[in-house]
Amino acid sequence: MGWTGFAAVFGAFFLTHSIPVRPAVRSRLVERIGTRGFGLMYSALSVGMLALLIWSAGEAPYVHLWPQMAWHRHVAHMGMLAVCLILALGIARPNPFSFGGAWNDRFDPARPGIVRWTRHPILLALALWAGVHLLANGDLAHVILFGVLGSFAIAGRAVIDRRKRRTLGPLRWEVLDTARKAAPLFHAPRFWPALFVRLVIGLVAFAALLLAHPHVIGVPAL
Repeated sequence: MGWTGFAAVFGAFFLTHSIPVRPAVRSRLVERIGTRGFGLMYSALSVGMLALLIWSAGEAPYVHLWPQMAWHRHVAHMGMLAVCLILALGIARPNPFSFGGAWNDRFDPARPGIVRWTRHPILLALALWAGVHLLANGDLAHVILFGVLGSFAIAGRAVIDRRKRRTLGPLRWEVLDTARKAAPLFHAPRFWPALFVRLVIGLVAFAALLLAHPHVIGVPAL
C-alpha cells in the first residue's frame, strides 16, 4: 500500500467517526435501531476502522525516523496497563460529561470515581495509548497514525464539553463539574465488589493484549 492508500483509509476513518454522530444522522439511526443499538453499531464500526487503519500503517512505505530502544517497550507496557485499567474503570459507568456513559441519572458527584480525575476517561486512555505507541514506533507512517489519533483524542475533549454543555444546559453542567471537583481524589466506591471486578477485567485485558499482540498486530509486545 502506498501513501495514497494510507491517506484514503485515514479519511474513511474520520468520516465513519464524524458522520454517524452528527445530530441529524444520529437521531435517525437511534429511531431505527435504538440508543443501545446505535452504541453497539458505532463501537463495532470504530473498532473495525481502527484495526484497518493500524493495518494500513503497517503496509505503508517504511521511512525510518528513530530506533526503538529497550526502555521504549517498558514505557509502552506500563502505559498500556494504565490504559486497560482506565478503560475498565471508565466504560459503562455513570458519566454525564462524556460519551460512553451508562445510567447517567445515577451519577453521584460526591462519589464520581475515575470521573473525579478526568471528565473523559476514554479519551484519556486513547491519548495515552497513542502516546506510548508513538514512542515505540519510530517510522513515519506510525508517527502520523499515533500522532494524529493522540491529537484527535486531546482535541475531542473540548468538542464533547461543548456538546454536553448544550445537552445538560450550562448551569447544570457547571454545578455537576464543580461538585465533581470538590469530591476527594480517593474515596470509597459505592460497591467494592464492582470495583474489584473492574480492576480484574483491566488486568485480564492487559494480559490478553500482550498475548494476542504478535498474532493480531504481527509484532511481539514482549
